[in-house]
Amino acid sequence: MNATARSLAKLAVLAAGLVAGGFLLRALGAAPGTDWVDAYVRDDGLRGEVVFILAAALATGVGVPRQSVAFLGGYAFGTVAGTGLALLAQLLGCGLGFLWARAVGRAWAERRLNGRFGPRLRPLVETLRHNPFSSALALRLLPVGNNLALNLLAGLSGIALWPFLAASALGYLPQTVIFALLGKGVRVDGTWQMVLAAGLLGVSVGLGLWLLRRQRAGV
Repeated sequence: MNATARSLAKLAVLAAGLVAGGFLLRALGAAPGTDWVDAYVRDDGLRGEVVFILAAALATGVGVPRQSVAFLGGYAFGTVAGTGLALLAQLLGCGLGFLWARAVGRAWAERRLNGRFGPRLRPLVETLRHNPFSSALALRLLPVGNNLALNLLAGLSGIALWPFLAASALGYLPQTVIFALLGKGVRVDGTWQMVLAAGLLGVSVGLGLWLLRRQRAGV
């Protein structure tokens, strides 16, 4: 098998793994939703917590928005415990996507960066390589972008895992708290949770934009 065929095969494995994970979640009835949380997670003690972490980690690993996981964590466990459990699940999903991409697609990514997709992807990759912690932190703080895409791109870029995970943990935290508050507020009809969540979202966005400006200015 020549180099092109091998790289295409690795890309196919990468895509197939993500698709298979998504189908597995649905087949097991583990697609995140309040009905599933009520049936398998809430009021089920340690077993419910473990089920939530594993299902939520797999869900975020294959592209389910991390905010929905935080919402369901707050709905199931309350703000504090829900935030902690959702954050752990998000980080496991982040590491899953990162390591999967590194294992099967790094050589392919290098060739693409030197090809016609390079002008679009290389600036972001170089930013991550130059300062993985602060770049990832800034991107995580903003409520835009694709969590799975950043996990995969970081894995393909060759940066170290631990700075990326540390930055992701800090960057995930504000929105995880926000959506856990929203989940708790929905369950108990808590207006103050909704108001606090809106305020925290504004702070998170402002901090993320400030960090991005510093990155672009080379500070």
